[in-house]
Amino acid sequence: MLKKFISQNTFFCALIIVLGFTASCKKSSNTPDKESVPQGASGTRDELTKDSIYLYAQQTYYWNVGMPGYDTFNPRKYSSNNAVIAAIKALPSTGGKDKYSFIDDGSVASQLSGAGEDYGFSANFDGSDLLRVKYVYPGSPADLKGLKRGYQLTKVNGGGTSRSSADIANLNASIFGDNPSISLTFVKPGGGTQDIVINRASYNINPVLFTNTYTVGAKKVGYIVFNSFTTNATAALDAAFSKFTTDGVTELVVDLRYNGGGSVATSELFTNLIAPPAQNGKVMYTTYWTKTMQDGNATILQNQKFYAKGNDGVTRLYSYFDYSYKPTIAAGNQEVFAKRGSLNGLTRVYFLVTSGTASASELLINNLKPVLDVKLIGKTTYGKPVGFFSIRIDKNDLYIPQFQTKNQLDQGDYFAGMTVDKDVSDDLTRDFGDPSEKMLAQALYYSANNNFSALAKDNLISSTSGIGRQQTDTANEKLDHEFKGMVETRKLKFK
Repeated sequence: MLKKFISQNTFFCALIIVLGFTASCKKSSNTPDKESVPQGASGTRDELTKDSIYLYAQQTYYWNVGMPGYDTFNPRKYSSNNAVIAAIKALPSTGGKDKYSFIDDGSVASQLSGAGEDYGFSANFDGSDLLRVKYVYPGSPADLKGLKRGYQLTKVNGGGTSRSSADIANLNASIFGDNPSISLTFVKPGGGTQDIVINRASYNINPVLFTNTYTVGAKKVGYIVFNSFTTNATAALDAAFSKFTTDGVTELVVDLRYNGGGSVATSELFTNLIAPPAQNGKVMYTTYWTKTMQDGNATILQNQKFYAKGNDGVTRLYSYFDYSYKPTIAAGNQEVFAKRGSLNGLTRVYFLVTSGTASASELLINNLKPVLDVKLIGKTTYGKPVGFFSIRIDKNDLYIPQFQTKNQLDQGDYFAGMTVDKDVSDDLTRDFGDPSEKMLAQALYYSANNNFSALAKDNLISSTSGIGRQQTDTANEKLDHEFKGMVETRKLKFK
């Protein structure tokens, strides 16, 4: 599973580490800094890393306007790198919108490319306060051991599976930690208890968890569960949509309930598989980078080096400062539709979403809203219309928002999340594709009746459980280790 965050840019070949104040950190006329920045400052490795976090934010952070100067902010006064980032996120200039910035040690950098190095499953509490498997990646260690969505977990590494603080701590350490193996006791839907041990292993992440085509009256409705926007998803997506074309699909259900995002390029590809060919050549979305970057004043980006072919076809050493960040087609920051595949004639797309649906998932939805009949079923999404690329500082990858995306109608301020057309809770008791699973059932009902079912039970907690939905959601948030991000993986254009 994609945890925390992932380094982007498969073409990123080399990085120059910033361990001090270099000439590229000088204040320019459009730099938000109001105080002088010391040149050639000395300090410990930790102090210089904290300095660099601040300096990169000063020039590339999406909310850098109004940031205090170096002397006022004083990054070295903070106890850790995370404390520096927390202080930046808390600045008045963010308006409280930054719930995304963090620093990573690079240990999960390979996962965006589809390289899994864990057990390959995750779990949540259902409406009856029972811990259940919420998904399993095909080909993962968990899949090879027979684990399935919906299985009730009763023991994890010998510990309980309640919502108590002790059990949640054990679940986090066991499922999402670094242990070489995990022992599980689970109950299958048909009954019977089984004990298994799953060993951590490397595997290729296939983000397409399930596909099917349903007959609804005279219609054919396609269904695809897409769990992460990895850069290796192209073949699986093309194959799924080729089958939908053969099946004569005219409506589509895209299940993004656990998809926290990933590659911008993969989101574009998915958009073009769904979009009508009549949109070809029309604007899909625009990327608005930090104004400092648009104006060519983010000189600190000269420190982020890589080898690439230039406009003349010659490979040489470049930096992120050599890219154009203007919101235009010529600069590569305004994408147009380019139909992919032959699935034409889609009249409606249903997106199944939750509070974990974020970033590149929301980009996909936002891209399609102006050009198709789009229905959202589930819960309000996470709310992340901003994205970033990784900035290498010493041995760390810094991730701070640097751009916002907006669709062809210039819509994209969903920081509070996208609201749904039909409010439905995640149904963990049924596997993906089960027509009686509550989210999918609403999509199929709408396809047949042109309205949603009014069944109140869609959001009920078991009357015997004695708990509330909010308590369950809070517990599940503590088990949410899914990466939420929109990573710039397109190859930007040089100035």
